[in-house]
Amino acid sequence: MVKRFMWAALAAVLAEAVGIYMMSRWIGGWPTFLLLLAGAAAGSLLMRSEGRKVWGEAKRQLESGQMPGHALLDGVCVLAGGVLLIVPGFLSDVIGLALLFPWTRPIFRLGLYGWLARKAQSGSLRIGGGRFGRF
Repeated sequence: MVKRFMWAALAAVLAEAVGIYMMSRWIGGWPTFLLLLAGAAAGSLLMRSEGRKVWGEAKRQLESGQMPGHALLDGVCVLAGGVLLIVPGFLSDVIGLALLFPWTRPIFRLGLYGWLARKAQSGSLRIGGGRFGRF
């Protein structure tokens, strides 16, 4: 599992590097740099606004006695999308934007929910660890 993740991370870094190189050849170095900075700034702002919305929804659901399952999965998507927008690269920006936009987020939320359900059914879902023990 760790080996597969390492190979995927290496492939992503190489794809981002090639994308940045190709963009700099197409529009120039400074415009590419400014686009990357604009993407990071926009990602930070969008993550903040969408994060507030998700937090407010989770808080509202908790106050009404409901489990905020969808809101928690939305929060994971918003966090991942924000991180991907801050990471330099155009491929990560596209995926990060898709994770942050409210109309595309349900697709990722459904995939995350399916993955968690499969892990729970197989018994391989572990929560906890580290210095606080397992739950």
